[in-house]
Amino acid sequence: MLRIHNSLAREKQAFTPIEPGKVRMYVCGLTVYDYFHIGNARTLTVFDMVYRWLTAAGYQVKYVRNITDVDDKIIDRANKNGEPIEALTSRMVAAMHEDCDRLLMLRPSAEPRATQHIDNMLGLIGDLVTNGKAYPASNGDVYYAVREFPGYGKLSGKSIDDLRAGERVAVDGHKRDPLDFVLWKAAKPQEPHWCSHYGEGRPGWHIECSAMSRAELGETLDIHGGGWDLQFPHHENEIAQSEGASGKPFVNYWMHAAFLNMDNEKMSKSLGNVFTTRAVLDKLDPVQGGEAVRFFLLRGHYRSEINYTWDILQDARGALVSLYTALRDVPPAEFELDWTEPYAKRFFDAMCDDFNTPMAFAVLFELRNEINRTRDAKLSALLCALGGTLGFLQADPAAFVQGEAAGDEAAEIDALIAARNEAKKAKNFAEADRIRDEIKARGIVLEDGAGGTTWRRA
Repeated sequence: MLRIHNSLAREKQAFTPIEPGKVRMYVCGLTVYDYFHIGNARTLTVFDMVYRWLTAAGYQVKYVRNITDVDDKIIDRANKNGEPIEALTSRMVAAMHEDCDRLLMLRPSAEPRATQHIDNMLGLIGDLVTNGKAYPASNGDVYYAVREFPGYGKLSGKSIDDLRAGERVAVDGHKRDPLDFVLWKAAKPQEPHWCSHYGEGRPGWHIECSAMSRAELGETLDIHGGGWDLQFPHHENEIAQSEGASGKPFVNYWMHAAFLNMDNEKMSKSLGNVFTTRAVLDKLDPVQGGEAVRFFLLRGHYRSEINYTWDILQDARGALVSLYTALRDVPPAEFELDWTEPYAKRFFDAMCDDFNTPMAFAVLFELRNEINRTRDAKLSALLCALGGTLGFLQADPAAFVQGEAAGDEAAEIDALIAARNEAKKAKNFAEADRIRDEIKARGIVLEDGAGGTTWRRA
């Protein structure tokens, strides 16, 4: 039985979907004004893992991850660049897909864009006004009346009375209460806008996800996910909007991925420690890099903070290479995955315990050790199959451990290995050591075994 830590209940709960065998999952996606950073990559990769595992466990999953393509940051960046907003967002969406592909993410079932759902947002705002949960103001904005929703604060644990104006929210004379938040913003010069019953304007950020999730998945979702930082105010406001409009529970299971820290410090532009995922990937071997970053991002439990340093990332890459090395040395046999097999059952149980990737990865490394000891091709096939459920170990093992080296370079390395072997046969150990050092200087590790000498990237 799958158990998920529900942020709303603050405990692990048995997962029971609304419709047996099917899962409706919504995850807050990116605001596309720049390349996404490595912290964003953690959240995106976590929910790709969740999507993959739910599918592997037998569920039919509709996974919706939105794209915010109208927002203050987008408008500011487009103006700074001197380009149309649509040009900026189209370019950034394409870049997002490229980087997600490099991290071996599956595409979501649906990827709605905010600008495609303006009518749905206005419909939801209309329901809230009708229900007395929202009101048009004299300045052309429409606000949500927070005190009209008794459950406000139930996700984040915050009390309305403890939220002081001027700290969490800006004081605005057009609001009935300083805590009220905007659903519709009146049009400003040189900004995109749409016609509405309330006048020309554009949507507030929070209403986007409520409207898109309702349009794609219905009024009640099985799972809603995002980064830990979205609990308040974004997800809190989503609950208020969606439940205020429908009168029904919005989400049955809330999931939040913890932060990624940079060398034990929170990412911050002021500290200069915010790195784009693309920049990190570009520093790595193109054959190994994407899967290595994915492995690093999932090696810790999704609800635990993880620390990024170059050394930690390289350690994760090396661990992944060791799994591929076992597959290279013992090619997998014909195989059909059986979840009752002891290793498979332990892996399955770990993943069904709130997606416990550290325990699941431990099973993979135990399998690696057993493969290296027994040379059992069926265990090698099991390792490949279990890794595949999370998006790992599906590349050609020999090519992966060698990395980018190919063509002429690979031929040169093979020729050097052959020359070293000849030197060893002639007992010219000084020459053999010299050749080994030359190979090492290229960033290549030689591995001498009963079957001969193989090599991989250091």
